[in-house]
Amino acid sequence: MLGKVSKGEYGYITYRKKFALIITVITLAITIGIYLTGIIMYKSPKSAFSIIAALGCLPTGWCGVNLFMFIKAKACSAEDHKKIENCRGGLLIRYDHVITSYDKNYYVNASTVLDKNICCYSSDDDMDISDCEAHIKKMMAQGGYSSYSIKIFTDIDKYCDRLLQLEKMRIDKNIDPKAIEDAWIPGTTQTAASILLSISL
Repeated sequence: MLGKVSKGEYGYITYRKKFALIITVITLAITIGIYLTGIIMYKSPKSAFSIIAALGCLPTGWCGVNLFMFIKAKACSAEDHKKIENCRGGLLIRYDHVITSYDKNYYVNASTVLDKNICCYSSDDDMDISDCEAHIKKMMAQGGYSSYSIKIFTDIDKYCDRLLQLEKMRIDKNIDPKAIEDAWIPGTTQTAASILLSISL
Protein backbone atom coordinates (compact mmCIF):
# COMPACT_ATOMS: atom_id res chain seq x y z
CA MET A 1 0.00 0.00 0.00
CA LEU A 2 1.12 3.55 -0.73
CA GLY A 3 1.30 5.87 2.24
CA LYS A 4 -0.55 9.01 1.18
CA VAL A 5 1.54 12.15 0.75
CA SER A 6 -0.54 15.32 0.61
CA LYS A 7 0.06 18.19 -1.77
CA GLY A 8 2.82 20.42 -0.42
CA GLU A 9 4.55 17.67 1.53
CA TYR A 10 8.02 16.41 0.68
CA GLY A 11 7.78 13.34 -1.57
CA TYR A 12 4.50 14.40 -3.17
CA ILE A 13 5.71 14.09 -6.77
CA THR A 14 7.19 10.63 -6.16
CA TYR A 15 3.93 9.54 -4.53
CA ARG A 16 1.84 10.87 -7.41
CA LYS A 17 4.05 9.09 -9.97
CA LYS A 18 3.50 5.75 -8.24
CA PHE A 19 -0.21 6.39 -7.70
CA ALA A 20 -0.75 7.47 -11.32
CA LEU A 21 1.11 4.38 -12.57
CA ILE A 22 -1.06 2.05 -10.49
CA ILE A 23 -4.31 3.73 -11.60
CA THR A 24 -3.21 3.72 -15.25
CA VAL A 25 -2.37 0.01 -15.15
CA ILE A 26 -5.68 -0.82 -13.42
CA THR A 27 -7.85 1.19 -15.84
CA LEU A 28 -5.97 -0.24 -18.84
CA ALA A 29 -6.38 -3.80 -17.53
CA ILE A 30 -10.12 -3.26 -16.97
CA THR A 31 -10.57 -1.81 -20.46
CA ILE A 32 -8.70 -4.70 -22.11
CA GLY A 33 -10.57 -7.19 -19.92
CA ILE A 34 -13.95 -5.84 -21.01
CA TYR A 35 -12.95 -5.94 -24.67
CA LEU A 36 -11.64 -9.52 -24.44
CA THR A 37 -14.78 -10.60 -22.58
CA GLY A 38 -16.85 -9.47 -25.57
CA ILE A 39 -14.57 -11.34 -27.98
CA ILE A 40 -14.80 -14.54 -25.93
CA MET A 41 -18.56 -14.38 -25.40
CA TYR A 42 -19.65 -13.30 -28.89
CA LYS A 43 -16.70 -14.47 -31.00
CA SER A 44 -16.69 -11.00 -32.53
CA PRO A 45 -15.47 -7.49 -31.67
CA LYS A 46 -18.90 -6.14 -32.67
CA SER A 47 -20.67 -6.13 -29.31
CA ALA A 48 -21.71 -3.80 -26.51
CA PHE A 49 -18.54 -4.83 -24.68
CA SER A 50 -16.45 -3.19 -27.40
CA ILE A 51 -18.40 0.05 -27.01
CA ILE A 52 -17.92 -0.04 -23.23
CA ALA A 53 -14.21 -0.76 -23.72
CA ALA A 54 -13.93 2.17 -26.13
CA LEU A 55 -15.52 4.45 -23.54
CA GLY A 56 -13.09 3.04 -20.99
CA CYS A 57 -10.23 4.36 -23.10
CA LEU A 58 -11.17 7.91 -22.05
CA PRO A 59 -10.32 7.58 -18.33
CA THR A 60 -7.37 5.36 -19.23
CA GLY A 61 -6.02 8.07 -21.53
CA TRP A 62 -6.55 10.74 -18.88
CA CYS A 63 -4.65 8.61 -16.35
CA GLY A 64 -1.85 8.14 -18.86
CA VAL A 65 -1.54 11.89 -19.42
CA ASN A 66 -1.49 12.45 -15.66
CA LEU A 67 1.23 9.82 -15.30
CA PHE A 68 3.31 11.43 -18.05
CA MET A 69 3.05 14.86 -16.39
CA PHE A 70 4.35 13.54 -13.08
CA ILE A 71 7.10 11.50 -14.74
CA LYS A 72 8.37 14.76 -16.28
CA ALA A 73 8.08 16.65 -12.98
CA LYS A 74 11.27 17.30 -11.01
CA ALA A 75 10.97 16.57 -7.31
CA CYS A 76 12.98 18.06 -4.47
CA SER A 77 16.07 15.93 -3.89
CA ALA A 78 16.81 14.36 -0.51
CA GLU A 79 19.97 16.47 -0.22
CA ASP A 80 18.15 19.75 -0.89
CA HIS A 81 15.32 18.73 1.44
CA LYS A 82 17.79 18.12 4.27
CA LYS A 83 19.43 21.52 3.77
CA ILE A 84 16.06 23.29 3.75
CA GLU A 85 14.83 21.49 6.85
CA ASN A 86 18.02 22.41 8.71
CA CYS A 87 17.32 26.13 8.33
CA ARG A 88 13.52 26.36 8.14
CA GLY A 89 13.00 27.14 11.82
CA GLY A 90 9.32 27.98 12.30
CA LEU A 91 8.68 28.77 8.64
CA LEU A 92 6.00 26.88 6.74
CA ILE A 93 7.72 25.12 3.83
CA ARG A 94 5.76 23.51 1.02
CA TYR A 95 7.46 21.07 -1.34
CA ASP A 96 7.17 19.60 -4.84
CA HIS A 97 5.03 22.15 -6.66
CA VAL A 98 4.03 21.50 -10.26
CA ILE A 99 2.69 24.97 -11.02
CA THR A 100 0.49 25.01 -14.09
CA SER A 101 -0.16 27.81 -16.55
CA TYR A 102 -2.02 27.92 -19.86
CA ASP A 103 0.92 26.73 -21.97
CA LYS A 104 3.54 25.26 -19.62
CA ASN A 105 4.35 23.76 -16.24
CA TYR A 106 6.88 25.05 -13.72
CA TYR A 107 8.67 22.74 -11.29
CA VAL A 108 9.27 24.47 -7.96
CA ASN A 109 10.96 22.27 -5.37
CA ALA A 110 10.12 24.33 -2.28
CA SER A 111 8.33 27.50 -1.24
CA THR A 112 7.58 29.60 1.80
CA VAL A 113 5.38 32.65 2.33
CA LEU A 114 6.01 35.20 5.06
CA ASP A 115 4.94 38.82 5.49
CA LYS A 116 4.38 39.65 1.80
CA ASN A 117 7.42 37.61 0.74
CA ILE A 118 7.09 34.54 -1.47
CA CYS A 119 10.39 32.73 -1.57
CA CYS A 120 10.83 29.66 -3.79
CA TYR A 121 13.57 27.27 -4.87
CA SER A 122 13.85 25.36 -8.14
CA SER A 123 16.60 23.04 -9.35
CA ASP A 124 15.10 22.92 -12.85
CA ASP A 125 17.76 24.35 -15.17
CA ASP A 126 15.29 24.55 -18.05
CA MET A 127 12.72 26.68 -16.26
CA ASP A 128 12.24 30.31 -17.25
CA ILE A 129 12.56 31.88 -13.80
CA SER A 130 11.24 35.33 -14.69
CA ASP A 131 8.29 33.77 -16.52
CA CYS A 132 7.41 31.64 -13.50
CA GLU A 133 7.74 34.61 -11.14
CA ALA A 134 5.44 36.64 -13.39
CA HIS A 135 2.89 33.82 -13.46
CA ILE A 136 2.90 33.48 -9.66
CA LYS A 137 2.59 37.26 -9.31
CA LYS A 138 -0.41 37.25 -11.66
CA MET A 139 -2.13 34.44 -9.75
CA MET A 140 -1.48 36.17 -6.43
CA ALA A 141 -2.89 39.45 -7.74
CA GLN A 142 -6.05 37.65 -8.84
CA GLY A 143 -6.38 36.36 -5.28
CA GLY A 144 -6.01 39.85 -3.82
CA TYR A 145 -2.29 39.78 -3.01
CA SER A 146 -0.87 42.27 -5.50
CA SER A 147 1.87 43.76 -3.31
CA TYR A 148 3.79 40.55 -2.65
CA SER A 149 7.47 40.18 -3.52
CA ILE A 150 8.23 36.97 -5.43
CA LYS A 151 11.71 35.51 -5.73
CA ILE A 152 12.74 32.11 -7.11
CA PHE A 153 16.24 30.91 -6.24
CA THR A 154 18.15 28.36 -8.30
CA ASP A 155 21.03 28.07 -5.83
CA ILE A 156 20.12 25.99 -2.77
CA ASP A 157 22.64 27.71 -0.50
CA LYS A 158 21.35 31.18 -1.40
CA TYR A 159 17.81 29.94 -0.84
CA CYS A 160 18.75 28.66 2.61
CA ASP A 161 20.42 31.99 3.42
CA ARG A 162 17.14 33.71 2.53
CA LEU A 163 15.21 31.27 4.72
CA LEU A 164 17.44 32.19 7.67
CA GLN A 165 16.68 35.87 7.04
CA LEU A 166 12.95 35.17 6.88
CA GLU A 167 13.13 33.09 10.05
CA LYS A 168 14.72 36.03 11.87
CA MET A 169 11.94 38.27 10.53
CA ARG A 170 9.36 35.72 11.68
CA ILE A 171 10.79 35.74 15.20
CA ASP A 172 11.10 39.54 15.35
CA LYS A 173 7.49 40.03 14.21
CA ASN A 174 6.16 37.02 16.15
CA ILE A 175 4.51 35.46 13.08
CA ASP A 176 3.25 31.87 13.14
CA PRO A 177 2.71 30.80 9.49
CA LYS A 178 1.21 27.44 10.42
CA ALA A 179 -1.31 29.07 12.76
CA ILE A 180 -2.32 31.45 9.96
CA GLU A 181 -3.05 28.49 7.67
CA ASP A 182 -4.85 26.55 10.39
CA ALA A 183 -7.06 29.56 11.16
CA TRP A 184 -8.31 29.85 7.57
CA ILE A 185 -12.07 29.31 7.27
CA PRO A 186 -13.41 27.73 4.05
CA GLY A 187 -15.41 30.23 2.03
CA THR A 188 -13.26 33.18 3.07
CA THR A 189 -10.35 34.70 1.11
CA GLN A 190 -7.56 32.18 0.64
CA THR A 191 -4.21 32.83 2.24
CA ALA A 192 -1.29 33.58 -0.07
CA ALA A 193 0.32 30.24 0.80
CA SER A 194 -2.87 28.33 -0.03
CA ILE A 195 -3.19 30.12 -3.38
CA LEU A 196 0.34 29.05 -4.26
CA LEU A 197 -0.62 25.49 -3.41
CA SER A 198 -3.90 25.68 -5.33
CA ILE A 199 -2.19 26.62 -8.62
CA SER A 200 -0.10 23.45 -8.38
CA LEU A 201 -1.14 19.98 -9.52
